[in-house]
Amino acid sequence: MEFIDPQTLMLASVIIFLGALTQGLIGFGLAVVASPLLYIIDPQLVPAPVIMMGFSIALLTLLRERTQLEFNGLQYALLGRIPGGFMGAGLLLFAPQAVLGLAIAFIVGAAVLLSIFKITAPVNRLSLFIAGVLSGVFGNIAAIGGPPLAILLAGKDAPQFRAALSIFFVFSSMIALIILMLAGLVEAKHLWLSLMLLPSVILGNIAAGKLTNKVDKNKTRIATMVLCSLSALLLTLKSLIELSAG
Repeated sequence: MEFIDPQTLMLASVIIFLGALTQGLIGFGLAVVASPLLYIIDPQLVPAPVIMMGFSIALLTLLRERTQLEFNGLQYALLGRIPGGFMGAGLLLFAPQAVLGLAIAFIVGAAVLLSIFKITAPVNRLSLFIAGVLSGVFGNIAAIGGPPLAILLAGKDAPQFRAALSIFFVFSSMIALIILMLAGLVEAKHLWLSLMLLPSVILGNIAAGKLTNKVDKNKTRIATMVLCSLSALLLTLKSLIELSAG
């Protein structure tokens, strides 16, 4: 396709595969891993194509973990996703590209810190709604909507955690895409990009299914945090250079 060169598409496919593999193993991570790297190589890949990829991997993970599904209270997080999504779309419309790059780097860095320090919060209607609002803002800027909810659901065992996040991602991705469409931020090229990257999502999910009970989850988490930190740092430097040049 004329809107993306083959080398960029190949690199994006590898990044999406790694993100899908990570999410399949630990419950979230596709966007946290992929968004900053994809934004560096081609900003048009974020957020719409990553959200579509997130929907795909969430649906595949949900099918695998469906017996562990509990939907208790997630409707309040989904309700919060609506106003948060409109706030995120507003920033996409009016903020310069370099500023958006810094925002994505900040979101990834915050996700890493929250994961490292394992911050916990009480799970109730208000906290779920607030997590949904933050998820909407982060999700529509950078397709990274998982960390706020992951903090609340951290007490669940691994299969329940993956299933709960997956059902949330399935519905929240649809909400995000509808809001982005209303804001005029989704074009036909984004659908084509998503279709071209879909095989990487499927392969990453298959690999995760085979490795789920064979890999050390803690080592996977540490490696993911290191990769995310490096990509956020690179994106910060790139965005600061663009701001200074402008």
